[in-house]
Amino acid sequence: MLNKFNQTLCFLVACSITTFADASALEQFKSFVSGTKAARGEFTQRMVKKDGESGNLKLSNASDGSFQFARPGKFIWIYKKPYEQILQADGEKLFIYDKDLNQVTIKTLGNAIGSSPAAILFGSNDLEKNFTLSEAGLRDGIEWLQAIPKAKDTAFEKIGIGLKDGMPVAMELRDSFGQVSLLSFTHIEKNPAMPANQFRFVIPKGADVLQQ
Repeated sequence: MLNKFNQTLCFLVACSITTFADASALEQFKSFVSGTKAARGEFTQRMVKKDGESGNLKLSNASDGSFQFARPGKFIWIYKKPYEQILQADGEKLFIYDKDLNQVTIKTLGNAIGSSPAAILFGSNDLEKNFTLSEAGLRDGIEWLQAIPKAKDTAFEKIGIGLKDGMPVAMELRDSFGQVSLLSFTHIEKNPAMPANQFRFVIPKGADVLQQ
């Protein structure tokens, strides 16, 4: 159940090399946001935790899945393993479907997305309204951007966005408890054609529905 909570919390992501070779992380990210109205791809997520006995840091088993989004505020984020879970937003509401429990939780999107990592990848272009953005340097061939939520009641203290060749390839999410989630993105396709009803969520038959 803890893994499912971490999955939900953290959900809560084709330019040339020549164009972006010398661009800063902030320049690359702003270009990605302004030029990407929709996208889809795959992700892997892992948690960095302290071992209870030794105190050493260790990586959790990976959670894998896929995502797609259309700005502003429409997305489908699917965890395929180890637990099947869908987070889907239609621009107004966020639906969280737990397949094992056959349970759907519905939230107002504005309250749920706010200053979360989802707002960075799937929200509007007005990122600096909710985040303070700054350069975080080059690491392992990736330019990093730091985003600190301006709101004080968010789950995350800071968010790192790694960019390469004009595309986001990684995120690091540090929560208020000191836990860090690592996300890596692959096979990102920019601005694919999507049906008009792509993000309409259909409640599975017999599912329990919780309104929040």
